[in-house]
Amino acid sequence: MKEIILIKNGELVLKGLNRNNFEDTLIRNIKKRLEGCGDFSIKKAQSTIYITPESDAFDFENALTRVGKIFGIAGYCRACVCEKEMADILEKSAPYLENTLRNATTFKVEAKRADKRFQYKSPEICMELGGHLLKNFPHLKVDVHNPDVTVTVEIRDFNAYIRANQIHGAGGLPVGTAGRASILISGGIDSPVAAWCMAKRGLELNAIHFASPPYTSPRAELKVKQLLEKVAAYSGTIRLGIVPFTEIQEEIAKKCPEDYFTLIMRRMMMRISERLSRERNSLALITGESLGQVASQTLPALATTDAVVNMPVLRPLIGMDKDEIVIISRKIDAFEISIQPYEDCCTVFTPKHPKTRPTIEQCEEAEANLDIDALVEKAVAGTQYSYID
Repeated sequence: MKEIILIKNGELVLKGLNRNNFEDTLIRNIKKRLEGCGDFSIKKAQSTIYITPESDAFDFENALTRVGKIFGIAGYCRACVCEKEMADILEKSAPYLENTLRNATTFKVEAKRADKRFQYKSPEICMELGGHLLKNFPHLKVDVHNPDVTVTVEIRDFNAYIRANQIHGAGGLPVGTAGRASILISGGIDSPVAAWCMAKRGLELNAIHFASPPYTSPRAELKVKQLLEKVAAYSGTIRLGIVPFTEIQEEIAKKCPEDYFTLIMRRMMMRISERLSRERNSLALITGESLGQVASQTLPALATTDAVVNMPVLRPLIGMDKDEIVIISRKIDAFEISIQPYEDCCTVFTPKHPKTRPTIEQCEEAEANLDIDALVEKAVAGTQYSYID
């Protein structure tokens, strides 16, 4: 029996005249992410994308795992290809569904008749196939409200397809349809989740990490790369820039009031990130800040950091509490990496009593002794790049 992967679009169906652009981007992303799974062809029709293996060597399980992490996909499943004849549908259904139905207790049948010329109407298809499956699997009972397995027959233009339960996809929009932005990535729980959230809205990601050796360990950089690998499983390739930040932090410690250390450090990070972002055509910065979580994330403090850049700053976690963030971190398999005890530069020179209600004018006065332009220029020039897949 011939088997394919059916992919159901999510929000893309609402995109009107731009829908083809979104679907074409999704197909490109699928092709790239399935490289190495074997030869296959891909086509789209009627809000569905069809992935057809071209050889027996196609790795179905690996392909399904990867498909489940591609943004823009609402649902996906394996499906058996049938002729548009009721006899062929019945003949192939029991062998194809055997492994699924023999371990189930209840089931129901649904029919989607996109081709209205098919000789059976949807209720008739359900009755015919349901009765056939009950004969072949007498232990089953019909439950139309909460079945263990929903068997679906789709009647399309050229073929019919039999499938069992559809798997929920990653949802969102295809990466690349919303432009490009830069995530300020630390080794904590929040920023990888923020990166994942914005990739889900169609953003291609660059990443910027600030390193402060010898105050931070090389293992902290390795930790960040491991976190980005978890995000890249959903977003695709991420370009990572490692920014040398030691000199800047030492200058801040020598020349600025202690209670402003964190605020001035964040302002310097934003300046550098904006420079690096514009060089890579990133249109916004992304941070993992959550309102009120720490002293530098009060509303006045956030206003002082935003004041030094002239591009949007996206904060997808701003209204979440820590429990909500941890749920997503676990979902994307980043949590256990995030809690490893390798600290990043945000923990260096932390003031005992950080300023929580600063003004922009106060921050400007506190950093007045720094040669800001020279420090930013040197940090940008010293940034080293790599790619995370």
